[in-house]
Amino acid sequence: MSESRAAAGVTRDIVQKLWRLCDILRDDGITYQAYVTELTYLLFLKMLAETQREGPLPADARWASLTSRQGEALLTHYRALLLRLGTEGTGTVRTIFTDAQTSLRKPTNLHELVTQIDRLDWYSAKAEGLGDLYEGLLEKNAGEKKSGAGQYFTPRPLIDCMVRLLQPQPGEVVQDPAAGTGGFMVAADRAIKDRTDDLFALKTDAQRFQREEAFRGLELVSDTHRLLLMNLMLHGIGGDLVRGGDAMGPDGEALGAADLILTNPPFGTKKGGGRPARPDFTITADTSNKQLAFVEHVVRALRPGGRAGIVVPDNVLFADGAGRELRRWMMDVTDLHTILRLPTGIFYAQGVKTNVLFLRRGPARVSKSNTRAVWVYDMRAGQPAYGKTCPLRVEDFAAFEAAYGNDPNGAAAREDHGAESRFRRFTRAEIEARGDNLDIAWLRGSDEAGEDALEEPEDILEAMRTHLARALAEVDALSMDFDVEHAVVAAP
Repeated sequence: MSESRAAAGVTRDIVQKLWRLCDILRDDGITYQAYVTELTYLLFLKMLAETQREGPLPADARWASLTSRQGEALLTHYRALLLRLGTEGTGTVRTIFTDAQTSLRKPTNLHELVTQIDRLDWYSAKAEGLGDLYEGLLEKNAGEKKSGAGQYFTPRPLIDCMVRLLQPQPGEVVQDPAAGTGGFMVAADRAIKDRTDDLFALKTDAQRFQREEAFRGLELVSDTHRLLLMNLMLHGIGGDLVRGGDAMGPDGEALGAADLILTNPPFGTKKGGGRPARPDFTITADTSNKQLAFVEHVVRALRPGGRAGIVVPDNVLFADGAGRELRRWMMDVTDLHTILRLPTGIFYAQGVKTNVLFLRRGPARVSKSNTRAVWVYDMRAGQPAYGKTCPLRVEDFAAFEAAYGNDPNGAAAREDHGAESRFRRFTRAEIEARGDNLDIAWLRGSDEAGEDALEEPEDILEAMRTHLARALAEVDALSMDFDVEHAVVAAP
């Protein structure tokens, strides 16, 4: 067995043991949704102790203060510890623990959690990397349908594929305006460290930039932001520029310009039917469709020559009105060189059909016709039904990566083998003739691929729920837009 496989086995073993601790939490009335957040507080303290980084913590708010207490004294101390770190802590520590509180009510359960965490094989975990261990826990949480986390979790094989193709470089600003738990940032950081001997090949100032300034992003949900900050910290990534906030408001505009954007923004309509509060938006300012607005953000946030990979649902490719205007504008100011049609079932929400847009911002002096042609790769037709019984793998992207080529901007030599192939080229004129509809399918069964072969009852039920939710969201969006248009017409 190779060292890497052995290390991966250690991680899986520890993650499984950590996940079994959720049985203790459930016994105390804690839901799936709160599992990882509750464990994060304890793991944070233990991991700081294991890495000898407890300096920023008060002496009586460290891991040893938990192992030395039992009973009501332990639970009372733990509650006070959370409050103290959230109000008196500094930097990332204070952000992680802001408004933190435990849902544990039984002292025996807290003592069991502390004891079991303390007994884990931390020597092996440190040898492999505590960041990888924590990522494994987040991935395990996303894989559990009852946790509800998977609908926001981008599969690691897809993240790694996008990072390999877009090739993040040292010195670049990498942004994710919908950061989630930080998967894209961690993968981009890992790629740069692999290329630079863990940053040691860089000069001192360049090393500092990579650790403290290279990664910038936003996460709207406060509990997810906690997980994000801990994930970044355990991977040696500074989180000061990865903040809690809404990319559809002033926080998004304040992110500034980026050389590379990697993101999987949330799907659906903005809560309450609200519109983006972005004075710099002109295309999607009057729509509650979040995915359209995120695409506008990505395009505007890219520096001239900057590149992006963004996961979007199918309706971004065919939506009329603001959707069509957005696609025209995007193809004018960027080179939308590649679209990857993803198979269904790779996200928690089974029926959601998604794509990855690969684009490059054009020169500042050129604002028209940057897109001459779009290459579309259909990974949907004839693919197996991805889901619990058939998880997505790294090798599933091998053929697409070979077709994409080694140029991050899609400029490598490519071949269109015709209507029977998965990879085809469509000129801007052909796309205009289609009404600027980019939802292009030519292989038989492309749009239905995967769903008929679902085997797990929970996968089938989730597909049904997703289709219904998607339909209702689109009806809500149409209703909101109709109300606005009606109000304008009726105005004196």
